[in-house]
Amino acid sequence: MPTRTAPRSRAGAYLSSRVRFGIKFGLETMRSLCEELHHPERAFASLLVAGTNGKGSVVAYADAALRASGLAVGRYTSPHLVHVNERIAVGGRDVGSAAFEAAVDRVRRAAARLVRARTIPAHPTYFEVLTAAALDHFRRARVDVAVLEVGMGGRLDATNVAEPLASAIVSVEKDHEAYLGSTLAAIAHEKAGVLRGGRTTVLGPLAPEARAAVEKEAAAAGARLVSAREGVAVKETSDGLEIQTPRFAYHGVRTLPGAHQRDNALVALRLLEEARAAGVAVDLGAAAAALARTQWPGRLERVVIEGAPPLLLDGAHNPAAARALAAYLRDAVPFVLVFGVMADKDVEVMTRILFPLAQSVVLTRAPTERAAAPEEIARRAGEAARRAKMEANPRRALALARRLAPAGGQVVVAGSLYLVGEITRILRTARRA
Repeated sequence: MPTRTAPRSRAGAYLSSRVRFGIKFGLETMRSLCEELHHPERAFASLLVAGTNGKGSVVAYADAALRASGLAVGRYTSPHLVHVNERIAVGGRDVGSAAFEAAVDRVRRAAARLVRARTIPAHPTYFEVLTAAALDHFRRARVDVAVLEVGMGGRLDATNVAEPLASAIVSVEKDHEAYLGSTLAAIAHEKAGVLRGGRTTVLGPLAPEARAAVEKEAAAAGARLVSAREGVAVKETSDGLEIQTPRFAYHGVRTLPGAHQRDNALVALRLLEEARAAGVAVDLGAAAAALARTQWPGRLERVVIEGAPPLLLDGAHNPAAARALAAYLRDAVPFVLVFGVMADKDVEVMTRILFPLAQSVVLTRAPTERAAAPEEIARRAGEAARRAKMEANPRRALALARRLAPAGGQVVVAGSLYLVGEITRILRTARRA
């Protein structure tokens, strides 16, 4: 978890006390919490989005399109970049501090009652608290629909306490293997937990092994699968993408930066179509313009600051995300890479993908206990990091990268959303100074 978990408050203290308990799979605590809170998850329609990469972008697209349809929309995502409030949004705006404090405190008090009654053995984890707080806040805000991003996996993730009208599995790649399994089939099995009998799950492009595992789970559950690409024609025009699906024709679609965002947008559009078919009042005619307005910080986010090389911030945190970033950078101007990564990631593969593209590399460390030290990154990267410079402090690492950047070049920050979040915080602080 990031060190900047919450404002200094009772809610912040409670969340901080839960960080050390880490990740816990299982829905028993969440189900008990929801029952104690009188089932906030039943107060609105929901869409549930899983995937190794791309799920945050799909949630952002869907949120924007649903709001453009005139609906009151809740959005729940993770992790946050700077402030924990970013995870919970209504109407496109992050939850305010007072409402956040109140929601977390309601969860804290509910959990305390359950612990006293021995209904649950201990207080919920950090992620469980935030998920329950989001659901409770959405109910109080009287949202029509909530778009929920799965934290990890799907089957036993806290968000899976919801009963989505439709869901999506955006991608299946190797990540979090200690929790989800070491094969694509095992990982797909976990993500297939978002399937529901008699309801539809939209699939992004999956490897055959992963697709077969999801299809097996769908057959067992009686769930319907829709491939985002199936029956779709995409044409590039000067006004954006023309996308024809079996249900609708979209004109002037513009996505977030990166070739991979085309598939993310397709998943989002097909998910919106399935939500509409399930009874949500989605205006598909408003979707194209909504996607064009979508912003998703920390994902190929360009930051221009007068008198300094431009920055490109991307939370690429696993090999598949690193490959997507590399594809984008091959056509970009020369750059210096500021790289920090969690110790449990596939550092060797990520560095082989990204480091050869950079003119210089600065290794740093994100402000979280899970982060690898620059020396560990260099050791695991081997020859790829032979000329890399090391600066553990992200602020000083950014300053060093700016000095090393060639004329007309840029600085790329990547490897972890926690590192991107810290750099974002540094930039915001500098602007206020």
